[in-house]
Amino acid sequence: MGAVAMDEENLPVADNAFDLAISCLALHWVNDLPGALVQIRRALRPDGLFLAAFLGGDTLIELRRSFLEAEAETTGGASPHTSPVADIADAGSLLQRAGFALPVVDTDTLTVTYDDMFALMRDLRGMGETNAVAARTKSCLRRDTLFAAAARYQELYAEEDGRIPATFQIIWMTGWAPAATQPQPLRPGSAGARLADALDADEIATGDKATPKTE
Repeated sequence: MGAVAMDEENLPVADNAFDLAISCLALHWVNDLPGALVQIRRALRPDGLFLAAFLGGDTLIELRRSFLEAEAETTGGASPHTSPVADIADAGSLLQRAGFALPVVDTDTLTVTYDDMFALMRDLRGMGETNAVAARTKSCLRRDTLFAAAARYQELYAEEDGRIPATFQIIWMTGWAPAATQPQPLRPGSAGARLADALDADEIATGDKATPKTE
């Protein structure tokens, strides 16, 4: 089995080529996420499975707020210091828009603590997760802004032992390439059992006032 280096936005694979596609912490770097998901769905055979994990919108909320407030204070403006990421509310819509069936979205939040903001930034650099936003300020970060952000981070978020937390939100996505054999929703009104019977409750017609059921 060989390895292929590729661009997530221009996948060099044929349609209906795979039964399974997995993406682990890569999709938050994609500029055209809807387009990438469409390509992944096309690469799957009918009833093929797509599994993905990527960083979500609550990731590094502490760092983002600290830099935003520090830069506004020291320069009178603001520049993006972290990459934009999708929210969990967007993930399900993106799967449906790309044509996936039976989409499921879930999330985990991980909190990691550091001695200070500089230790966090060193870790992010080691992870390859530094700022690559095209609209960012191209000049070097001002020293007073950097130290003001570190002080703001400490002031807002430091725990009792002096360490600071950093939030990482992981969004999980599952979707299937459409297939005729998959479960399909029933036609409205075709149910063979009533919810009221399952709940041992009286069925109330639309517009009528509900009253508690008596023995």
